[in-house]
Amino acid sequence: MRTLTLEIEPFETVKEAMAESFAQVRSYEILETLKMDYEEGICIEIMELTLKEGASIHDIRTVGDMEILNVLKSEGCKHTCLIRYTEPEETKGMFQESDLGLIHTIPTIVSPEIMTVSMIGERKNLSDFVEMMRTHVGTIRKMAVRRAAYQKADILAVLTDKQKEVMVAAFRNGYYDYPKKISSQRLCRKVNISKPTLLQHMRKAEGRILKEIMTGYFQRPD
Repeated sequence: MRTLTLEIEPFETVKEAMAESFAQVRSYEILETLKMDYEEGICIEIMELTLKEGASIHDIRTVGDMEILNVLKSEGCKHTCLIRYTEPEETKGMFQESDLGLIHTIPTIVSPEIMTVSMIGERKNLSDFVEMMRTHVGTIRKMAVRRAAYQKADILAVLTDKQKEVMVAAFRNGYYDYPKKISSQRLCRKVNISKPTLLQHMRKAEGRILKEIMTGYFQRPD
C-alpha cells in the first residue's frame, strides 16, 4: 500500500466549471472523509473553507454541488464545516466509475489555480487514478509516492451504506462464526437482495476493510 500525492493545474475547461463554486471561496481542504458512497453519488466530509476577503460564511449555503450542513469552527477567514457532496445525475455514471478502491487522505486542497490530491491504495489502482486525473482534470505538476502509514479511523467509514448494512447483518447473524450460523442464501433474504449482489457487496467490503487495516503494516512485492 502506498500514499500518492498529486499537485495538479486544472485544465481551462475545469477552471471555468469551478468558477461559480469559488465565487466567495478561495480554497477548501478536506480534513476527513466520513462517508463515500459511489453507488449513490454522495460524500460526507469535514472541510476547512478559506473565504475571500469580504465573504461571510453565514451567506454561503452551497459551494458548487457541496452543501454546508454545519459550521463547526470559525477563525478569521477559515471555517471548518460539515459538508455533503451530491454528484449530479448527469455525471453520476462517471463518478461511479471512479471508484478504484482507494482511500482518501490528507493533504487534499482544492483551489481554481492548483489542486493537491492524496490517495492511499495499491500501485495499479493509483496508476489508474493518475491517468484519470491526467485525462479529465488537469496537468500534473508534481507527484510523490511513499509507503502508506496506518492511521486509526472508523474502519466502517470506508464502506458504502449498503456494504455496511450487509456486513453488520452478516456479523450479527453469525455468518463469520465457525461454523457459520447462517448461510449466504438465508442472509440475502434478510437484507432483501439477491445472493450474487450480497456476495459482491461482501467481497468489496472485505477488501476495503482489509486495505484499511493493513495500510502501513506490509508492502506487497512490486
